[in-house]
Amino acid sequence: MRMPTLSDRILSALQSVQDPDLHQDIVTLGFIKDLLIQDGRVSLTLELTTPACPVKDDLKQQVINVVSQFPEVTDVVVRLGSKPMRGLQPLAKGLSEVGAIIGVSSCKGGVGKSMTAVNLAFALSEQGASVGIFDADVYGPSLPTMVALPDTSLVFDGQFIKPLQYKGVKLMSFGYTQDPLDDRNPALMRGPMVSQVINQLLTQTNWGALDYLIIDMPPGTGDIPLTLSQLIPMTAAVIVTTPQRLSFVDVIKGIELFYNLKVPTIAVLENMSYYECGTCQERQYPFGRGALQSLVNEFGFKYAFECPIDSLVSPTSDAGLPLVLAHPDAKATQVIHQLAGAVAREVSRLRYQSTGAPAVEVMDANGKLMIRVSQGERESWVEPRDLRLACRCARCQDEWTGRPLLDASSIPDDVVPEGLGPVGNYAVGVNWTDGHSSIYPYEVLWSFQVSAEV
Repeated sequence: MRMPTLSDRILSALQSVQDPDLHQDIVTLGFIKDLLIQDGRVSLTLELTTPACPVKDDLKQQVINVVSQFPEVTDVVVRLGSKPMRGLQPLAKGLSEVGAIIGVSSCKGGVGKSMTAVNLAFALSEQGASVGIFDADVYGPSLPTMVALPDTSLVFDGQFIKPLQYKGVKLMSFGYTQDPLDDRNPALMRGPMVSQVINQLLTQTNWGALDYLIIDMPPGTGDIPLTLSQLIPMTAAVIVTTPQRLSFVDVIKGIELFYNLKVPTIAVLENMSYYECGTCQERQYPFGRGALQSLVNEFGFKYAFECPIDSLVSPTSDAGLPLVLAHPDAKATQVIHQLAGAVAREVSRLRYQSTGAPAVEVMDANGKLMIRVSQGERESWVEPRDLRLACRCARCQDEWTGRPLLDASSIPDDVVPEGLGPVGNYAVGVNWTDGHSSIYPYEVLWSFQVSAEV
């Protein structure tokens, strides 16, 4: 029987290091590359799913700690890398080397969507990724204002448009096709023409090799969002909202739009969430609070962020400089970097493994109809009526106070699901025989009594 070599023992020990998002060890995932041992010196490459991995430094330190425990090892060198990008291979050649396309959307104007999209792109770039941003708002393009360039002349490279660049981030906007000396003339186009312009600018720009392409979606749920989602294989969406009730109502429409288009919503940012006193650090919520938590309760979002009102945002954006570059220590910048980390983690999870969602099915359990939730060896059972009464939608529960609105006596004992299926990454939708539709985060389903026997 062959005795294990030092290389074998190191790889075995490194199986204790787990990727926190993929929930597997780094050896099984194939993250350890180019392991070389010479005269007590160990060198290797830690090849992660994305160069923007927010836990890359922590994983690197864990590897160093594990390998250093061997008495034969005198030195450890760990190089960080990322897996070769797998392009989405859409029909348009200009997008063929783009790894992931992220739509940043809102269903209401004036909530800071463009500010979020632009700063998200530059935050991902600062974290090591190759990034582009496409401004899909033809009627009110904001990218030329938010990122000031000395020359916005578009140049063709063969049949493709060369994207503009700033600090390593590639940029494209309909605003760059207009006269830079006259920004007062709006685009006077009907829907089909707008869709054609978007198609040309997006697909005929030579984006090259990108880890992420951020799309600043126009507000609403009209032609352009539908066209974009049907035109390209969008990887995921980020929703931007504000604390007001009107924004809360509208953001539900956006989440449902992406759900119908089979695009998972991976994060929500509540902009202008609070104001923090500069002297006492006390938080004030001038527009109220509770809307973000209501979204988390209803849809089960894993990543939901409150971005403060920051007096630096407007003058910086108006001056054409992204906030994350101009003020790296600002509170809003810190939130944007947290959002960027969440996007990187969720995109990696979507691309390199299944979503890890449990199976939800209606089953006959000893002659009684039950809903079974299962994942591996774990399972939970719930009676249909109990789940119906646990609905958290606005008709069944006050979205601001959590006060129950549903009259339990109005729900028949024999209510059962007519259909069910996943909603985004973290929830399941159920259509009930009483005519109601509900959305349940998986955490709610797991909260019921776990039992293998009914």
